[in-house]
Amino acid sequence: MEPKEEESPSAAVQVDDAERLLMNKIERPVYNEAHLRSQLLHCKEKTTTTLRQKLALYFQCSSERAKVAVLSFLPILTWLPKYPVREYLFQDVVSGLSTGVVQLPQGLAYAMLAAVPPVYGLYSSFYPVLLYTFFGTSRHISIGTFAVISLMIGSVAVREVPDSYVPPPGNGSNTSANFSLADRDAMRVQVAVVLTTLVGIIQIILGLLRFGFVAIYLTEPLVRGFTTAAAVHVVVSQLKYLFGVKTKRFSGPLSVVFSIKAVLSHITSTNVSTLILGFACLVFLFVIKHLNERFKKKLPIPIPGEIIVVIVSTGVSYGMALAADYQVDVVGEIPTGLLPPVVPDFSLLRTLVTDSFAIAIVGFSMGISLAKIFALKHNYSVDSNQELIALGLCNFISSFFQTFTITCSMSRSLVQESTGGKTQIAGLLGSLLVLLVIVAIGFVFEPLPQTALAAIIMVNLLGMFKQFRDIPALWRTSKIELAIWLVTFVASVLLGLDYGLLSAIAFALLTVIYRTQSPKNAVLGRVSGTGLYYDVDEYKEAVECEGIKIFHSNSSIYFANSDLYVSALKEKTGVNPEHIQAARKAEKKQKADNSLMCSPKRKAEDKVGGMPQKVLSFNKTSGNQTNGCLEEGQRETDSEEVAFLQSLCSTHSIILDWTQTGFIDSVGAKAIKQVIKEYAAVNIRLVIAGCNRSLLAELDQLQFFNGIITPEMVFPTIHDAALHCQHSQPDVTC
Repeated sequence: MEPKEEESPSAAVQVDDAERLLMNKIERPVYNEAHLRSQLLHCKEKTTTTLRQKLALYFQCSSERAKVAVLSFLPILTWLPKYPVREYLFQDVVSGLSTGVVQLPQGLAYAMLAAVPPVYGLYSSFYPVLLYTFFGTSRHISIGTFAVISLMIGSVAVREVPDSYVPPPGNGSNTSANFSLADRDAMRVQVAVVLTTLVGIIQIILGLLRFGFVAIYLTEPLVRGFTTAAAVHVVVSQLKYLFGVKTKRFSGPLSVVFSIKAVLSHITSTNVSTLILGFACLVFLFVIKHLNERFKKKLPIPIPGEIIVVIVSTGVSYGMALAADYQVDVVGEIPTGLLPPVVPDFSLLRTLVTDSFAIAIVGFSMGISLAKIFALKHNYSVDSNQELIALGLCNFISSFFQTFTITCSMSRSLVQESTGGKTQIAGLLGSLLVLLVIVAIGFVFEPLPQTALAAIIMVNLLGMFKQFRDIPALWRTSKIELAIWLVTFVASVLLGLDYGLLSAIAFALLTVIYRTQSPKNAVLGRVSGTGLYYDVDEYKEAVECEGIKIFHSNSSIYFANSDLYVSALKEKTGVNPEHIQAARKAEKKQKADNSLMCSPKRKAEDKVGGMPQKVLSFNKTSGNQTNGCLEEGQRETDSEEVAFLQSLCSTHSIILDWTQTGFIDSVGAKAIKQVIKEYAAVNIRLVIAGCNRSLLAELDQLQFFNGIITPEMVFPTIHDAALHCQHSQPDVTC
């Protein structure tokens, strides 16, 4: 007769008269896996399809599938025909103009970070934004130049074409004799353009392969630590423009240290006029940013501090002739009009592959994280794979028009969203404002001081420096995430953004391995009258079942932690088969020795005084003896091994709780099979409970159930397993 499972609410639970609890009362047999497979559960018949059939089904064409594909590739076709002009147009116009006013100075400023002439920042603020209107799925992010990506582009450009670069002989007119700064800038533009083309190709391929999930490997602590380190790089790179000193631009490991050292070594040659103007712009922008933040609910649109600084500083520079009379560095020539499309110089691709992967992933991660935040806030969805394709197309197509890599900007996106932007029309109108400057009035900004652009860049990074507040918060919540943040920050500052990012990703993956190798292990006990099992060290109501050890671990079992799992099992339960076998051997040996001492021949020797001196001296110290032989109780008391064995003999069953085990591999399965055999050798039964169906399928594939291991040893719940073990020992209660 199989025992029945009865569950009732705990007597300790106090229920108010006005409150009724749902009752869970089930009476059923104790199930094991063999019973479930043979009588209760029957698998559905699965239709097998060949690879050819799968490919034919995947490439099958129909009008409906073609329509879905077109709408997915061009999301604008889904929302533009339904665009509510009266409700959205005015707000999109206001938002677009506000965003364009911010995008204009940022495009000029971030071109400095990318180590290219300022006009290329304007190009990068027009073409990609125009394209994103057609291919993007987010309604609120502002595509264009971004400080972190621009700095990564600039680091590569300076590495490939340093300030001291001299072209090899045989390159036509660009020989070492007449190689000018304009030629150097043109070569850096080519590097940035080719890098952007490669970034676009990588993003498009990843999007078509549905690799939008790659952003999940850049966890939030990693991204925030990385962007904080990037902010340090950006600020350090702008110090020379703020002080007006002439230093070379550094890239690669320890570039921050070298840049600071170079600025400090030239601090005595600071241009006072440049410093005063830059400091005034910094203070003004900081005050405007503070006012916008404080009165953001009362202001219809944020005060455009950046464009005010650009206009005023340009006017002051032109009126006072700062460039000619005070040697203040200015933007310089800004060509009017758009450039014709040009095929990038793909001969540079070989040295840029690693950098392009890093920039592609970082750019996409920035875009999709911000897009999901706004989508959640405004109750719509974004497609991560389509976003990857959209960014790739923006970068790839725009690179033929001399742009550098773009992504979304946090500051501009907040402006676009806070000013009431409803759709991508807002970004489109902002790009048209930039186009107006490019084709008509770009020359107006030629006297713009570079120190003003440096001030704009620095103030826009204040939000990133606020991320240092993450450190105390992570200290209180998660030490591992704090370690990821700090390692990412330190590695990115010291090694550079490219190597720092790779180091950070590697460290983040190591923390995953560490967590699987450091799970929480516990011995479970039953809460009386409930059928619930909890950690006996944590809850007073949880009591161990007599003779049964229930081992719980919240990790999967695979090659990296299978040995640790077995060691934790033996240590936590206190039942080690090797120790039991050793103790039993010691007991047998001691019994053999005692039987030898108690033999008739030895007793005769005692009577005639022939007992060895060692036994006699031992018996003198014994208070309880019979003819020189210790009594059974005394022998057990004096033997530590036998006492240890007695403490273990009450455990007859061990239950492995696999309710939180996600997967198991062949190494883990072999380790479990081996430990089952070890416990069976010392007459201790080991069973498994709470195994999910997918894990059971893996065990079947690994041929786990053979020999002494059968499906009868697997139970659907811990309570089933405990009742089975209890039934096998009638004198034990659970």
